[in-house]
This record gives sequence, C-alpha cells and structure tokens, in this order.
Amino acid sequence: MPHSKSAEFVFLPLGGVGEIGMNLALYGYGPADNREWIVVDMGVSFAGPELPGVDLVLPDIRFLEAERRNLKGIIITHAHEDHYGALLDLWPRLKVPVYASPFAAGLLEAKRRGEHNAPEIPVTIYRAGDTFSVGSFEIEAIAVTHSIPEPVSLAITTPLGTVIHTGDWKSDPEPSLGPLLDEDRFRELGDKGVLALICDSTNAMRDGDSPSERQVGESLRELIENARGRVAITTFASNVGRIRSISEAARDAGRQVLVLGRSLKRAIEVASELGYMDGLPEFLTEEDYGFIPRENVVIILTGSQGESRAALAKLARDEMRNVALAPGDTVIYSSRTIPGNEKAIIETRNLLIEQGIKIITDSDALVHVSGHPRRNELKRMYSWVRPQILVPVHGEAAHLVAQGSLGAMAGIPEVAQVRNGDMLRLAPGLAEIIDEAPFGRVFKDGKLIGDEEEMGIADRRKLSFVGHVAVSVLVDGSYNIVGDPDLVQIGLPEADATGDLMEDILFDAAVAAIENIPRARRRDLEVLREAVRRAVRAAANEAWGKKPVVTVFLAKV
Repeated sequence: MPHSKSAEFVFLPLGGVGEIGMNLALYGYGPADNREWIVVDMGVSFAGPELPGVDLVLPDIRFLEAERRNLKGIIITHAHEDHYGALLDLWPRLKVPVYASPFAAGLLEAKRRGEHNAPEIPVTIYRAGDTFSVGSFEIEAIAVTHSIPEPVSLAITTPLGTVIHTGDWKSDPEPSLGPLLDEDRFRELGDKGVLALICDSTNAMRDGDSPSERQVGESLRELIENARGRVAITTFASNVGRIRSISEAARDAGRQVLVLGRSLKRAIEVASELGYMDGLPEFLTEEDYGFIPRENVVIILTGSQGESRAALAKLARDEMRNVALAPGDTVIYSSRTIPGNEKAIIETRNLLIEQGIKIITDSDALVHVSGHPRRNELKRMYSWVRPQILVPVHGEAAHLVAQGSLGAMAGIPEVAQVRNGDMLRLAPGLAEIIDEAPFGRVFKDGKLIGDEEEMGIADRRKLSFVGHVAVSVLVDGSYNIVGDPDLVQIGLPEADATGDLMEDILFDAAVAAIENIPRARRRDLEVLREAVRRAVRAAANEAWGKKPVVTVFLAKV
C-alpha cells in the first residue's frame, strides 16, 4: 500500500491487555476506510470454576472477520498457549497466511494431529534474524530469551515508523537453551529511531533482575543429588530448557528419567526433531519403571496447576497402573501458580503429603524463574530502544500502570495506557485512542464455540448452585390429573431439616397447585404449567432456602 497523507499506523489489542492470557494484537496501516491489518499472536485463556464445563476461553474475533479482506497475515511470537493456542479453532474463520518459528510450527502440527477434525494450517517458517514482508508491513524477528524455545520480538515497520512488539521476553545472560537476547539489534533499532515499544508488563511490579535459568538448573541439580528416594518434578510442558536441565542433572546423578503426560511428550518430540534434546540418554518407559531402584529415578510430569486429569494428580490419587510414589519420595513444583488454580494445586499437594511425600516449591528453593522481565530489565530495554511511545501490554491493570509509571520515570516522552478494544493511533501525531472495536470472549465447549448465551453457560452456572427439578403431569379431557405426576430432582438435598423427603414435599406441591385451580381455568395448559412451576419452586424455597430451576412437562390425554 503506497503511503498517503491520510495513512495512519494503529495498534489495536483484542486480548491480553488488562488481563493475563488470550493475547491477540492487531497492527493497522493505511487510511481509516481502507487499512491493511496484521495479527500478532492468537492465544487462549483457561476456564475457572465460574465457567462450568468450558474447555477454553478464546478471543472474540468479530472485528477480524469483518476486516478479513484487509487481513494480511498472523505472526506468532512463540508457542505458549496464551499466544498461539486459539489458532486451530479460529484460523478457519480467517484463512490467512500464518508465520511461526520451527518449534511453534512443530507444536501446532503435533497438536493438530491430536485433535479430531482440526484444520491443516499452512505455516511459513521464520527464524530469529529473518526479515519478511506481510502486506505493507516489514517484519523483523529479533531473538529474545523466555521459557520456551525460539521466542522473538518483532520489529514492525511501515512508512510511518517502526514499532517493537516485545512478545514475552526476559534478559537472561545464561539461558538453558540459546540464543541470547539480541541486545545489539535492539540498540541498532534504537539508533535508527523507534516509534513505539509495545512491551510485556507481567513482572513490572517486581524490582531487580530475573534469576537465570542456569541458577535454576544448578538448584534442581543439587536437590536431585541430595534426594534419598525418587524425585518427581512437575513443570510447564513447553519449558524445554527446564526439561533439558532436569534431564542433564538426572544423568549426572546416575538417575534415569521417566516422562509422564501427553503435552510433555508432545513438546519433547518436537524439541527432539529440532535437536534441542541431543546428547541426552533415552527416557525410561512406564513398563521399566518398577524395576529401577527408587534412588535411580527422576520423573518429569505434567500437573503443576492441579489439573485433575494430569499425571501428578493421578499419582497423588494412586491411579496409575505402572507408576507410583512412596513415603520418602520428593515432588518438586518447578513452576509458578497461575492465579485461579490455587485450590486445585493445594488439594493435590495435600494428597501427596498424606502419603509421606516431601513437597518443594519456589518458596523453599530456587526451582522456578519467570520468563518475563523485572523492572531493571525493562529499564535496560528502554535505554536500548529509546522509543517515542511506550504501550504497556500483557498484564492486568496493576501491571500495566506499574510499567507506564516506570517508563515515564525513565524519560519516555509518551506513555499510552490502552485496554482491549482501544484503537491507538501511533502515527502521525501524538499517540491517541481514536476508535473502539468490538472485543470479548467466546468459549470452546466440547466441539462447539460460542458466547455465554449460545453455550448456555449462565444456566449451567445457575444449575450448579440450585439444581434442577423436572415434573411431568398428564390431565384428562376433564382436566383432572391422570395418575401420579413424575418428578425427578437433580442437585437438591435429599430431605429438609425435619427429615421429610424433598421429593415428597415437591410432589405434594405440584399436585396441590393443580387441584387448587378451578376446573374451568384448567383449560389453559400454560396457566397450569406455570402454577406447578411456581408451587414447586416455592415449596423448595420454604424447605431448603433456595429456588431450583424447575421444568414442567404438561400434556392432555
């Protein structure tokens, strides 16, 4: 698209700004009525107990679908679920080119093979240091360090300037997997002039510098060497560098490694194909596990967030056929607690403690480090890049405001606070919110995707609190009840405080509701149906103190 006087360079987040997870950012270039767009990342969030039955939370892409003819591509910065996890579900609605690193493309393909009817997505591979064009945008991938292989920042250039989209990053001088963050390239871009820095805010409230992955590896090595029994270490499946550090420490301590968990095995398979696991001994099989002395085993497994179907929770419940833990064994949580998962994690830990198993977390030793920059690292990035505008992203309100204040104190001329749906004009002129776009959440529930109403989530949530009563009533030609009504209650107490059965109480209320209506008024079946529904709810409320959802089936025979 040739440059015109009416052209603008805009930034529009549809997820990940004002929240943790579900990252989806748009960059637009051109006049307001004919912009070209690119998407950076397309991630998910995970459902908590407030969304019963929901499998994944996805960004609402109504705006992208409306702009589909002007959408030139999707660039993935790295293969964490909160940055690429929505691709398989949302790409079929867009069908535009996708650009990703070899590791991200490999994980996407492995994930596709594991999902029924998942689409084949053509992916153009790029590597750190590559430059490529997507529509009117020139994209340069810059190496950074993070808790996954091949993360990059993106330098996005249009005729109106260059924006650096950091993605997830930290400044780790000794990562477990290379390469190092490319400080020289950030400095070179800063010397040329950077319009805006769109920057990770996750750890903007934490002072100092992040510890190195090497330090975590050394700490894990010491714990493995000093442990008496088996050592089980749970970590994020995508943290291949951590998996390699654990495997090296186990090898050097004379221990063999067993891997448990589908997502871990999938990540290791892709990492192995790309050479990241070269030089390590073969892993144990579950069938061989029982023949290895306890002091010679390390288990790497999923379940750090208390997921009920993950390997660690199954071990805690002693539900695995060939693998078990015993008193004196050690479980290490080489991970952080994602907000909302605290209860599930504690439940799993308590089950392990009851078995006499020792628990070690990041409160006890250096067994985990974040992949995001602390305040000193952010200030160094500011000094390298020297942007005209700072836009804090990837965080909740407290994180975004903390980074904004830090950037202002560092002398960045403009700090723009935006939230999901805000269209920020970066150039020309001062940074300014010029429009709003529709945004929100949709939900993957089984095989279907839809909003809260379409998926029936509000009703499901209500049912989880008050239960359901179904009543079936037949009346004859004279509108007298035929036989006894059928009544089924789900999720209600069995009896009231005096011991009377709830089913009997509700049955009596349903019969009385009909008999108390004069026969002449019974001709209106809707009146009968509503009378029974109200009577059953009222009786339940009097006996229990809560009003269940009541469905009445009424027919004339």
